[in-house]
Amino acid sequence: MEKIVKEIKDRRESLSVSQESLAELSGVGLRTLKLIESGKGNPTIKTLQKVVGVLGMEVCLRIKKIS
Repeated sequence: MEKIVKEIKDRRESLSVSQESLAELSGVGLRTLKLIESGKGNPTIKTLQKVVGVLGMEVCLRIKKIS
């Protein structure tokens, strides 16, 4: 989850989007967004999709090969 949090925060900052704007544009509460970015949140996939969608990103799941 740490990597996801870092990617979201880095992308938001690189686009010069405030947390307040991202929350409004994504339909996710500001408190929820702040919890996600602080690494203390436990967002659903749907919530992550809303946030990253606004940032021009997407959530992808991959199946790892078992060695």
